[in-house]
Amino acid sequence: MSGPQGGAPTAAALADFLREVRAGIEAGLDPVAAARGAIPRLPARLRNAVEALARRWRGEYREDKWGFDEDFAEAAFPLFEFLYEVWWRVDAVGVRNVPAHGRALLVANHAGSIFPFDASMMTMALMKEHPLPRWPRFMVLDWAFSLPFVSTFMRRVGGVPAAPQNALALLAEDELVMVFPEGVKGTRKPFSERYRLQRFGRGGFVEVALRTGAPIVPVAVVGSEEIYPKVGELDVAARLTGAPFVPVTPTFPWLGALGLIPLPSKWRIEFCEPIDLSEHGPEAAHDRGLVFDISERVRETIQERLYANLVARGAPFV
Repeated sequence: MSGPQGGAPTAAALADFLREVRAGIEAGLDPVAAARGAIPRLPARLRNAVEALARRWRGEYREDKWGFDEDFAEAAFPLFEFLYEVWWRVDAVGVRNVPAHGRALLVANHAGSIFPFDASMMTMALMKEHPLPRWPRFMVLDWAFSLPFVSTFMRRVGGVPAAPQNALALLAEDELVMVFPEGVKGTRKPFSERYRLQRFGRGGFVEVALRTGAPIVPVAVVGSEEIYPKVGELDVAARLTGAPFVPVTPTFPWLGALGLIPLPSKWRIEFCEPIDLSEHGPEAAHDRGLVFDISERVRETIQERLYANLVARGAPFV
């Protein structure tokens, strides 16, 4: 599947649709009838998205055992497409390094606050730029699944609670799985430490890859560190919400809800060459020295490519 080129026309068409719906309501139509009358004038992709949302409203949808709903993900595509093409102007390189078939573990640096914007833009790169696009699954902090509405949304577009057993099960089903070994440490670091990788823990992602025979694809994401430049934390708000942290940025909480809008930084995502682990059997997952060596190799690859892509991207807001 490949989305249309040009997010701005998509956004304009959606605005026209909403204006027409409002005009229909003001003329005395009920909201459903007003929307139905406006749908035929939408571009094909937006029309399909609206119709898919309407089917969901009627209870006509299917989810897999993880909560992923491809129709819902397709309906949400224009939103992510706008972020990808217009808001963050993402350049994706090396997309063909991601296997077109079978299992693979995509391992990336993590930033951009506690919401997985980096995972969503990696997904868009695969769906728009890969010759054989496929929906990946991405590991998400358990805390995010306690949020009303956010939890449901993330599950339906491919989010899965971050746990080794979940990654193992998905890879056993030959899925693409995204993991972010920095975890909260990556999203929590201050702006002064941007693009400096944190420790990758004990190498749990390597154990998962070895046990399933999945190749590891290192991914370097540049741009996510600037969308919420973290200069402090709101400890009281974190305790009240149960969040790992609540960041203070140049716009939040000073601008209220507007401060939650991510800044329009320029992004660059590089999918590096896969690391083939097929020479090792599942029992190699118990070799702590090997696990550490592979983990460090992945970490060093991502760090090197982060620095290179920072240079290639240039100024973040130009």
